[in-house]
Amino acid sequence: MNTYRISNFAIALVLSVFALALVLFTWRDAGTGESAHVTRSVIADAVAWSEPVSPLPQAPLTNNPLRVRLGEMLFFDPMLSSDDSVSCASCHFLHSGGADGRARSLGVGGAEGTINAPTVFNVAFGFAQFWDGRAATLQEQVAGPIHNPVEMNSNWAQVIAKLERREDYRRAFAEAYPEQGMNAHTLADALAEFEMTLVTPNARFDRYLRGEPGVLSDDEIEGYNRFKRLGCASCHQGVNIGGNLFQRFGVMDDYFTDRGHPTTADLGRFNVTGREEDRHVFKVPSLRNVALTAPYFHDGSATTLEDAVKVMGRYQLGRPLSSEDVRLIVAFLESLTGTYRGQGLQ
Repeated sequence: MNTYRISNFAIALVLSVFALALVLFTWRDAGTGESAHVTRSVIADAVAWSEPVSPLPQAPLTNNPLRVRLGEMLFFDPMLSSDDSVSCASCHFLHSGGADGRARSLGVGGAEGTINAPTVFNVAFGFAQFWDGRAATLQEQVAGPIHNPVEMNSNWAQVIAKLERREDYRRAFAEAYPEQGMNAHTLADALAEFEMTLVTPNARFDRYLRGEPGVLSDDEIEGYNRFKRLGCASCHQGVNIGGNLFQRFGVMDDYFTDRGHPTTADLGRFNVTGREEDRHVFKVPSLRNVALTAPYFHDGSATTLEDAVKVMGRYQLGRPLSSEDVRLIVAFLESLTGTYRGQGLQ
């Protein structure tokens, strides 16, 4: 933890010096009108650059509307499952936080999964997919739920055979992938293209980072300051406020012994690599829209955001957090709820 804190401080210091130099250079030539507007924009950007957290981009991450439209059709279609009962949207609610509110999602035949389904929002910014990071890309991730017997319980051949019977899908694949048509690769790619659009910009905290005055309360700003000072930003940083590194769950204390009832899913990265140093190591989750994605952690054991913050304080930071610390950090976390397609998430 100390290494992470030092590293973050050094990076922030370097970026702050660079940002200040850029501001001074721009200020020298700024006058009124458009020049002054540009200067104010640069100042806001400089403030954001000096922070461990960055605003989400507002521009789309893909410009292929035919593939996005096809991917959206597939995302909501239960034909991807063996009995036509489960779609991607069954476990990832796009009208809310991108998860389903369950500790473990239900698949075909009511089968219960083995791990908490993370949000699908902003997945394009993750450096790996799944809690254990076993998929390097969104395209690789798609294959997991389709083939998992407790999720969709299907396979590429079965899915494609069903889709090929539909004229709308034959036409959509021909338009989106004229040289390849419908196959496992294009199906996964279309879903990935759609998932790249599942970005939730313009959270109040993003607007604060961009320099918008009065958008956060004093409590929310103080919560962010404590979030940094206590060391939370050592793991939760960057544009996705997480999702860009692996970390052991239980850095400062043994979470799994205290919780009891160990499961295979608790092994985390160890299930992928077989290396002892990866036991109980997981991808650090994004905190964006976190107020909407309870229950928390890979095991869904924390039912409230307050509970999750307390657990993080004890097992990751090695300190009990005061009730005021928890209240203020939760206030900050609630400012991370963004918008989807121009509408605020609830």
